[in-house]
Amino acid sequence: MRLLYSLGIHLYGLLLRLIAPFHPKAKLWVEGRRDWYARMNQTVETGQNHIWFHFASLGEFEQGRAVLEGIKKDFPLKKIVITFYSPSGYEVRKNTNLADYVFYLPEDIAKNAKLFIDLINPEFVVFTKYEYWYHYFSELKNRQIPLLMISAIFRPDQIFFQPYGGFFREILSAVTYFFMQNEESVHLLKEHGFRNVGLTGDTRFDRVVELPKQRKQIDEVTQFVAEYPVLVAGSTWQEDEQLLKDLMLEFPKWKLILAPHEIHDTHIRAILALFPDALQFSKYVSYADERVAHAQVLIIDNIGMLSSLYGYGKMSYIGGGFGIGIHNTLEAATYGIPVIFGPKYHKFQEAKDLIEQGAGFSIQNREELYKVFTCLQDSVKREYSGKQAKCFVQQHAGATAIIMKYLYSSKLLK
Repeated sequence: MRLLYSLGIHLYGLLLRLIAPFHPKAKLWVEGRRDWYARMNQTVETGQNHIWFHFASLGEFEQGRAVLEGIKKDFPLKKIVITFYSPSGYEVRKNTNLADYVFYLPEDIAKNAKLFIDLINPEFVVFTKYEYWYHYFSELKNRQIPLLMISAIFRPDQIFFQPYGGFFREILSAVTYFFMQNEESVHLLKEHGFRNVGLTGDTRFDRVVELPKQRKQIDEVTQFVAEYPVLVAGSTWQEDEQLLKDLMLEFPKWKLILAPHEIHDTHIRAILALFPDALQFSKYVSYADERVAHAQVLIIDNIGMLSSLYGYGKMSYIGGGFGIGIHNTLEAATYGIPVIFGPKYHKFQEAKDLIEQGAGFSIQNREELYKVFTCLQDSVKREYSGKQAKCFVQQHAGATAIIMKYLYSSKLLK
């Protein structure tokens, strides 16, 4: 199985190199790892211990950010290395002031794992939510370097828990401690012999609960919104945008702030084809006041504003639910507004909880979206759902404090 795993890693890397000339994300993935050892060797201070944080992408960075900030606050002289697997994380956060170095994670082959860990010489390592890399985990285990999984979550149908999943359970055995999001995950690991497990909750709550206090007022958005009720749609894809087009035709008294997941030119042009009269944030200063006053849709064609934009909303729509899964619902919920999303939410505990609390609403088609939106025109129902959303976020904060207590009590931070 180890041979098959390594072969799969090689083949995946080869595939990305083949399609890189034609695929922007693949190109970034490949270019970011080219000559990685030479570049890191010239950059990283040799002989220095580091704390290594790994994030799959941008969402996981935001999820683990509260722990990262806690360490930086209490130990400002500690050297921190951040790695990302995905370009969507690295390209946005490569200049973060929360780390001394930010890199792409080299491919998970034995040689890379040894060289990388030799370079950064970690005191301990923190992975967020998921990504279980055999060679990196094995190398850390062999060197007795503590490895923590924070905000981890598991499901019974995952390969780790199948009769043929022994190799993958071996990867889990390299983890020093699992900080779990929910009781089901705790029980699942314990049923399979793991005792180094504790329920802490999701560190994202600690991050998002602070967002309303840190929110930035954006003059252009304030002018666009004026006195109109606003739907803020975050991290949308084409399927979401088609539904939103139909919805806005039915509710002309509402305005829509649309922040797509991908902001490359092709996607923005596709959105403009759906909303021909829409404004683009990057071109806002060029619009006449009359056009701004009559515009119903504002397209956010940059990254980094979404967590403040939800503060303008009366309702929110979270994209991704017609693809591989919904994006971050908590950034909207913390502002006390109802959250609407597509049908693929079952891997996300917070989405299920929001639905149970009457704060989240899953839709499968245009008719269901219209029905939910119509129901929430009732201000009493909308305000109740929003209050439930905000209370849910506030009640689930606290995971970071538990993790920080563990880091102190185990002497990992000293």
